[in-house]
Amino acid sequence: MQALLGIIYHTIGGGFSGSFYMPFNKVKGWSWESFWIIGGLFSWLIMPPLAAYLTIPDFTSIIDSASFKVKSITFFMGLLWGIGGLTYGLGVRYLGMSLGNSVVLGFCSAFGALVPSIYYDFNPERGKASFTEMLRSGGGQLVLLGVLVCILGIAISGKAGMMKEQELSDEAKKASVKEFSLTKGLVIAIFSGILSAFFNFGIEAGKPLADQAVVQGGNPLFQNNVTYVVLLWGGLTTNFVWCMYLNARNKTFGDYTNRNTPIASNVLFAGIAGSMWFLQFFFYGMGESKLGNGASSWITHMATIILTANFWGLYLKEWAGVSTRTFKTFVAGIVVILLSIVLVGIGNSL
Repeated sequence: MQALLGIIYHTIGGGFSGSFYMPFNKVKGWSWESFWIIGGLFSWLIMPPLAAYLTIPDFTSIIDSASFKVKSITFFMGLLWGIGGLTYGLGVRYLGMSLGNSVVLGFCSAFGALVPSIYYDFNPERGKASFTEMLRSGGGQLVLLGVLVCILGIAISGKAGMMKEQELSDEAKKASVKEFSLTKGLVIAIFSGILSAFFNFGIEAGKPLADQAVVQGGNPLFQNNVTYVVLLWGGLTTNFVWCMYLNARNKTFGDYTNRNTPIASNVLFAGIAGSMWFLQFFFYGMGESKLGNGASSWITHMATIILTANFWGLYLKEWAGVSTRTFKTFVAGIVVILLSIVLVGIGNSL
């Protein structure tokens, strides 16, 4: 029953994550960097402490009393993830919901299982498997096989994207994805997927914070909410600096006060998008507390996001007008990516 509840929570969280970009499509007259950082303020600055305040008794004292090492590593993982999260938005911008999410999250799911183990090769910790140990065990080898299968699935998805680019006119491609660019999008999405995986290790690095939350009487269901506060400070830092740079370079600071645009509406939809983004990890923490395995939770979470994002991609008709062969190639890529997630999940459980 606990495992079933964990899967349900991860499904809800994945649904929020796979859907969060949709409200951004309702923003009118603003540049990407402007609506992205407004959404980010909700995702990384407003919602995390609010959730921690509502679910963790005296969460600020937990952060204050934690060691500098725990907070600094958690924050640094957030910085690295922030680059991945930032480029995730660009990947979806150039590839669309279906292809963008499939490539980004395919890499993210695979490397999310590998990054912690590589770290433990350099900083051994009792009870944590290193990359070297993975190479020597059946479960670890299965995880590595899953990574290779994931790369194969991404290659198939990329092939489908190239077939789509060849078949459709520029007008047809931009009818579903306004700024469609396969080459630019794939490079960004691969980069994003690798760095986005650092969120998983950030959760592991911040475990002492979550453990202390339980000691202080917090419900284990919400223990990760205090970790998110520190982890997402790192993500906010990266995204804020980059978006302010783009505002300055593109002379788009005026977006926030431009009365020729629906300012209130834009803030509302960006805020909804940002809040939905955070809710994915609110439910992720609940799911992880039930499944009891961070790596397996990560894989389950990624799978539900990929499925949800591709549902929206079909709804938005991102693959309308392509040949049956191209569409089948795309579906094959998704199936292979999901297979890789299953392999990684089984390997981690072993």
